[in-house]
Amino acid sequence: MTATETPAEADAEAPAPTVGGIGDRLLRKEDARLLTGEARFVDDLQVPGALWMALVRSPFAHARITGIDVGGAQALPGVRHVFTGADLRDAWANPMPCAWPVTDDMKSPDHWPVAVDKACFAGDAVAVVVADSRSAAIDAVEAVVVDYEPLDVVLDLETAATDGTVLHEALGTNRSFTWTLSPDPDAVEQAFADAVHVVSERYVHQRLIPAAMEPRGVVAVPGPYGGEMTVYSSTQIPHILKVMITLTCGVPESKVRVIAPAVGGGFGSKLEVYAEEFLAVALARRLGLPVRWTETRSEAGVATIHGRGLVQHMELAADAQGKVQAVRAKLLSDMGAYLQLVTPGIPILGAFLYHGVYDVPAYHFECTGIFTNRTPTDAYRGAGRPEATYAVERAMDALAAEVGVDAVEIRRRNYIAPDKFPYASSGGLTYDSGNYEPTLDRALELIGHDALRVEQQRRRDAGETVHLGVGIATYVEMCGLAPSRVLASLKYAAGGWEAATVRVLPTGSVQVVSGTTPHGQGHETSWSQIVADRLGVDPALVEVLHSDTAVSPMGMDTYGSRSLPVGGVAVAMATDEVIAKARRIAAHQLECAEDDLELVGGELQVRGTPTRAMTLQAVAFEAFSAHDLPDDMEPNLQGQVTYDPPNFVFPFGTHIAVVEVDEETGLVRLVDYAAVDDCGVQINPMIVEGQVHGGIVQGAAQALWEEAVYDDDGTLQNPTLLDYCVPSAAEVPNFRLDHTVTPSPTNPLGVKGIGEAGTIAATPTVVNAVVDALSHLGVRDIQMPATPERVWSTIQQARQGEEDRS
Repeated sequence: MTATETPAEADAEAPAPTVGGIGDRLLRKEDARLLTGEARFVDDLQVPGALWMALVRSPFAHARITGIDVGGAQALPGVRHVFTGADLRDAWANPMPCAWPVTDDMKSPDHWPVAVDKACFAGDAVAVVVADSRSAAIDAVEAVVVDYEPLDVVLDLETAATDGTVLHEALGTNRSFTWTLSPDPDAVEQAFADAVHVVSERYVHQRLIPAAMEPRGVVAVPGPYGGEMTVYSSTQIPHILKVMITLTCGVPESKVRVIAPAVGGGFGSKLEVYAEEFLAVALARRLGLPVRWTETRSEAGVATIHGRGLVQHMELAADAQGKVQAVRAKLLSDMGAYLQLVTPGIPILGAFLYHGVYDVPAYHFECTGIFTNRTPTDAYRGAGRPEATYAVERAMDALAAEVGVDAVEIRRRNYIAPDKFPYASSGGLTYDSGNYEPTLDRALELIGHDALRVEQQRRRDAGETVHLGVGIATYVEMCGLAPSRVLASLKYAAGGWEAATVRVLPTGSVQVVSGTTPHGQGHETSWSQIVADRLGVDPALVEVLHSDTAVSPMGMDTYGSRSLPVGGVAVAMATDEVIAKARRIAAHQLECAEDDLELVGGELQVRGTPTRAMTLQAVAFEAFSAHDLPDDMEPNLQGQVTYDPPNFVFPFGTHIAVVEVDEETGLVRLVDYAAVDDCGVQINPMIVEGQVHGGIVQGAAQALWEEAVYDDDGTLQNPTLLDYCVPSAAEVPNFRLDHTVTPSPTNPLGVKGIGEAGTIAATPTVVNAVVDALSHLGVRDIQMPATPERVWSTIQQARQGEEDRS
């Protein structure tokens, strides 16, 4: 397939797929053990002799530590040791890492696993207890007496930017960096000078708590001799964690093994290296015993990274027809108290997408990273791209109102035309492939757009107080992180390649070793389908190994919708190497030319003489025995690939939400939702749909329900699931899903990515719907989350404004 096709059109041209191969709705292989309790998470691990660790956390958002008395805690039954930050200074080879210095002059304070002189957010660790049991450790935390000298706190981004109160005195400022992307600033200025229509908007992205189903946990097990250390962690990034343990704790990399057993979700929060992981390793080394820790849900709220946290100033310059000529985006991005692993790079990931799916000639982006006395931020599902999509899709609705056309028409006028792909965007990246109008048309059809507009007007004419709103957003996502040379140009410390090994064993089973590390995405099923499709074997014969650096020593792990377009492609390429090698061995054995062989149903057959054939198992056994192989051939049937993609991939789509808003109570109900996504070739449509479902709920949650709420002193008010409103199936309708297929030309599978798409699109879609519902009342914007109180107050403010103007 070389152009956008509907699934029916594609099926008509393609050969019948292998059962369980690419495109089949194969049930997930990993689900049986996950659903029956067979899978083992970190907290399930039985580790004889392990000590438990618990952390003393600052209740103050900003306070100098003037003294710590550990005597009472140390005397409690079961307590082995209590350590302060000063006690552990010699445990660290380096401060905790930030791997993304986005500018040469970026300011980053030293960040130690346990604070020494000052706590900089409520939840900052100031001491650590090690005890025989979890309960003993937690009880002892209460007995540690810390003397604090409270300091002024700075929580608001725009206030922090004035440096009235400086968080890290040694830096002299709360501004960590300012990063600019402005390929032609004169063109931007000229476009705004010539514009017929200009919209200038200010949007706020509240902080979100990732709230993965499985809390974070770690167990560090020292070897009996030789200095080895095995670390079990609920991480998305075992390979990166291994490197960071070496850099921070000083354990030689050859001595570290990291295992991520079953991992219950991450949403980016486990794309991170945390103080607790380094502490467990350091204390296990010091004490010579296993040390373990599992966070409580309240700790997850204050000590696991938060997401989002932005103030956006978004401007569009357009001609008389509403054709956008320039986009100017300026951000303040909340870093929190410290820079975590990739904190500064998160807003930069969105920098290339503030012009969205639109053909915009001129572009300017500027982001300033700001320190505040809040929990550090970092990657959260979508990581920069939801923020960018929110800004441009909210601004496009504002532009539609300014020009006097509807939200559908303003988008049609500005889409990048399909014949412009590959498209060199004004942001500097090349979009691989796209065809945006079919997703819009299909979404409008699915939702019944015309009938909804009739019903909306009927309610308004009848004076009803429950209003109907229809919100539209079209997105493009930058996935497949990432070409290593691009990452280098952005100053990211690591590469973006991925490794895979595929081998056919003498018994006929197929083994895949992947550098990607799933935490719910279904890699074992998808990778099996890719291999089975290429080899023509049953997916049940394929075993996928991952998430253990001893089994899979090479990898860059899972984040940024990279697993399939980078890791899955590596698996496909390694499989092709296996096929090429099998062809040589079979040709040698069957005494024919390699070109005379065809692979049919897991068997290499001589064309026209299918009785002259060898199964892959037979070929694998010949490779294993090595009795009669071609000259210069290694005795194995294995392919091994490290793949560095040539470009990002750019999935896209259109989402439409329907809401009802009660003007008397402010209550918003999400009553219908349609999503038409295009992630290129789909390996398993059922997995794609599942990821879209979860993403939509997560994106809608930012629009309507979720927010990390702090009081004026910087104390998080809603760290538990009793207070933090994570939605369930009860809060959302059934979704209407469909897709188009526009393969990516940058990889042999034609795949893109889908894991973050729902989250990216849903937030602006739902907010646009809420604003649309209330637009006839004078409402032009609503701050997220659109809670009943906030919606009701916004309606009253709009009414007051109308009265003041009349």
